[in-house]
Amino acid sequence: MYQRILVAVDGSSTAECALNEAMKLARDGGSALLLLHVNEEPVMLTLEDNWVLPQELLDQLEENGRKILARAQGKVAAAGIASETRQVNDASQRIGAVIAEEANDWKAEVIVLGTHGRKGVDRLLLGSVAEDVARLAAMPVLLVREIK
Repeated sequence: MYQRILVAVDGSSTAECALNEAMKLARDGGSALLLLHVNEEPVMLTLEDNWVLPQELLDQLEENGRKILARAQGKVAAAGIASETRQVNDASQRIGAVIAEEANDWKAEVIVLGTHGRKGVDRLLLGSVAEDVARLAAMPVLLVREIK
């Protein structure tokens, strides 16, 4: 069984499904979880031909990430599962690349994340974090879809 499980959380219902699945794996194997939140690259604003990003927006993104991680860690702790949290602010890479890199750094044995299962134009326009992680990760990736 896996001893070190990274689970990506973003506050979405699909991430909640992934967390539930990661918790099942952790309970069965006595594993530790790394709850990872990666802040998405915010939209840049232009002001007099200079790109600016209001500090207030950055602060809000970080605060939101802390809340997401705190909720996830509370749920995990209530189930008696060991965990740690990490929030990453890295606008220089795609989210999938950051997740794969953090998994390597933490020496995760498996990555668990939710996927929307988008197809066609939606996938083309919105991209796929899950696809990036599956392509870049050096360890197994478990993709969890929300079943409605």
